[in-house]
Amino acid sequence: MKPLPQRVDGVLFDLDGTLLDSAPDLAAALDALCGERGVAPPPYATVRAVVSRGARAVLRRGFPAAEDDAIAALLPRYLDLYAEVLGAGTRPFDGVEALLSTLEGCGVHWGVVTNKPGFLTAPLLQRLGLAQRAAVVVSGDTLAVKKPDPAPVLHACTQIALDPRRCLFVGDDLRDVEAGRAAGAYTVAAAWGYLDGGDPHAWNADAVALAPTDLIDWLDCA
Repeated sequence: MKPLPQRVDGVLFDLDGTLLDSAPDLAAALDALCGERGVAPPPYATVRAVVSRGARAVLRRGFPAAEDDAIAALLPRYLDLYAEVLGAGTRPFDGVEALLSTLEGCGVHWGVVTNKPGFLTAPLLQRLGLAQRAAVVVSGDTLAVKKPDPAPVLHACTQIALDPRRCLFVGDDLRDVEAGRAAGAYTVAAAWGYLDGGDPHAWNADAVALAPTDLIDWLDCA
C-alpha cells in the first residue's frame, strides 16, 4: 500500500460492485429475458462475476453463442426489463453506509463515476437515498468516453473543484484503476466487489481494500 495523499479532499467510487451490490436486479432482468427467448437462465454466480463489465457482458452469460450484433439487438429489451426491477434487490455493500457517513462527517466530498447510463444511474441513486448525498455523479453517457479513459474521473473532480492528486478513486475492476491512475488520483481496488475473476492485487492499484470500512481506518478522520 502506497502512502495516502497528505490531504484527502474527495473520494470517488465506481457504482456496481463497489458502492452497490446490484447483481440481483441485473440477474433478474436476464432471467426474464431468457424466459422470453425460451433459453435456460445461467447460474446467478456466473452473472454476478461479470456485472462490473456492463450489460453486454451480462447478456453474454445468458446467450454465450450470440454474435456481437445479436447481443446489441438484445440490449434495449434487457435494459427495459432491468429498469422494471431497478433497485428492487440492490443494496449498498456492508460497510458502505458507515464509510459514506464518515466521509460526510469529516467534510470529505464523495461522488460516483460509473459506466452505467444516466437514465439508470440517476433513478437508482434516488431510490436508494444516495442521489442527494453525492457531491457529483458522472454516468457512462455524461461524456463521449467511458472508463478506462480518465476523462470521467477528471470531469468529476472539475465539477466539485477537487485536485485529482488529493482524491481517491475506488473501484472493483481493472478499468477503474486504469482510469484513476491516468487521472492522477490515488487508486483503491475494491476487493469486496465482483472482480470478474481477477486478482485486485495484480492491478497495480495504490492500495487494495478488503472492505469499505478499511478506508475509514486509513483516512482516520472520524
